[in-house]
Amino acid sequence: MNVCIVGTGYVGLVSAACFAEMGNDIFCVDVNPKVVKTLESGKVHIFEPGLEDLVKRNTEQGRLHFTTELGEGLKDAEVVFITVGTPQREDGSCDLKYVDAVAAEIGQRMTSPKIVVDKSTVPVGTADRVRGIIAGELEKRGESIPFDVVSNPEFLKEGDAINDFMKPDRVIVGTSDANSATTIKSLYAPFARSREKLIVMGVRSAEMTKYAANCMLATKISFINEVANICERVGADVSEVRAGIGSDSRIGYSFIYPGVGYGGSCFPKDVKALIDTAAEHGYDAKLIRSVDEVNNTQKLVLAEKIKAYFEPQGGVAGRTLAMWGIAFKANTDDIREASAIQVIKALTGLGMKVRAFDPVANTRAREEIGHLENLEIMDSQYDVLEGADALAVVTDWNQFRNPDFERIKAALTAPLVFDGRNLYLPERMGKAGFAYFSIGRTPVK
Repeated sequence: MNVCIVGTGYVGLVSAACFAEMGNDIFCVDVNPKVVKTLESGKVHIFEPGLEDLVKRNTEQGRLHFTTELGEGLKDAEVVFITVGTPQREDGSCDLKYVDAVAAEIGQRMTSPKIVVDKSTVPVGTADRVRGIIAGELEKRGESIPFDVVSNPEFLKEGDAINDFMKPDRVIVGTSDANSATTIKSLYAPFARSREKLIVMGVRSAEMTKYAANCMLATKISFINEVANICERVGADVSEVRAGIGSDSRIGYSFIYPGVGYGGSCFPKDVKALIDTAAEHGYDAKLIRSVDEVNNTQKLVLAEKIKAYFEPQGGVAGRTLAMWGIAFKANTDDIREASAIQVIKALTGLGMKVRAFDPVANTRAREEIGHLENLEIMDSQYDVLEGADALAVVTDWNQFRNPDFERIKAALTAPLVFDGRNLYLPERMGKAGFAYFSIGRTPVK
């Protein structure tokens, strides 16, 4: 099948590479010539495990093409995916300017029937909006070319996106057109060979499904973090509580790991967007709004623990904190809405020096926050420790899970660890001679 994918971010590039891997002919369109040139060379501009190999192989074998010209991508395409960014406005609403621009250009340049697929995360009603924009542009041209607009939300986890695409739990297709449903089903058939995974529903239901799914997962994260905060105050251990509730099949263990809150490009933006959508229709989404509020508070929990520890000793000003992890989670270089950034800003603003290390996110961090006073981003996991007053673990990279504790102790001025991901056992840290503070568990002092 000939497919055009507009946008080469996480969703667009992963989709393109995976569709090409299954034998389809894919044209990727991006407005940035530097990005296109990078991709044509077999390199990728984002960090996602396994993606570069997939892009390089399919580019070399002639199934994956890149261009800055939408007309070139549209020429032979049966299906056109819109996978451009939908950034969050200051008021929390979703900015559709890039989606609108792509829809307008499709209407201006299409010369044959198309199935246009909204794969970007967009508010309910966007497919109708895109349909209207394309129809309007065709009318200006005096053309009457058949097309349909389908909603096909993505459910990819950064850091495991290739596996999620290749082995999806489900593929949601929002359309009332039987031919469109058949075409999209054919495109996704190689990814659902063991059982029927494609669910066809109304366009608006499909759009809503994406927001509902992310808000449900965000709710689980905020819930367990709220429980963790209560556990600390009543002397319970959230790890044991998690084991107790996770064994209930109605709850499960996924997304109930306590920590420093969720971040990234999806959950924060989608939660706020659904709150905004509800408000636009006269409804106060109290539960979802609380999820957002709990998460915003949780991002600063580690900073508050650090401030509270040093307050009797004159405060954090002039002290040095070693930090492991900047990315919002492991296996990605994405620092959007990362809790580490909130911790850094809170502490450096009080005069504490922070030396931070991340296995892959250092470059992006230097671009975004490298200008902050009292912040140094370093390229060695252990160099950040030398002479620091404490270590804070903020991202759950595997290489942080079983470090050299004797080396840590020798490098720090005092054996003090603040663990925002509960990577270590309190008993082990106590026996190793550390003062240890984690989330939802009794501190080791």
